[in-house]
Amino acid sequence: MPKVRFLPTFLNAEPVEVEVRPGTTIQQAAYDAQVPIGDACGGNCACSTCHVHVMEGFDDLSEMDDPEDDILGKAEDVQFTSRLGCQAEIGRADVVIRITRESQLAFINEHPEHRGREGEVGV
Repeated sequence: MPKVRFLPTFLNAEPVEVEVRPGTTIQQAAYDAQVPIGDACGGNCACSTCHVHVMEGFDDLSEMDDPEDDILGKAEDVQFTSRLGCQAEIGRADVVIRITRESQLAFINEHPEHRGREGEVGV
């Protein structure tokens, strides 16, 4: 089974790795690993709060469709390897993910108990 490795952020200071089945979304992998990720729309491709940067394994993810591309256009710090965590499905290869600051701040807005941690680890 492929592994998803989440790089450290200000909400999880250590890298976290989880094994998933092919076809699992990055967002579901984050939930499984208990890694904070924004999810304002509940994974319905209606916001960009689950925006991630794929550091390794980008080419083995599911292809981006037009609705994801449109929504991603509203995100901050979009890069060539940007994806929405709720839409990008893991293939058979391992991937390394950096959850964007935008996504982490969205998580804090959705989970106020984490407020005040924004400056703990540079991202």
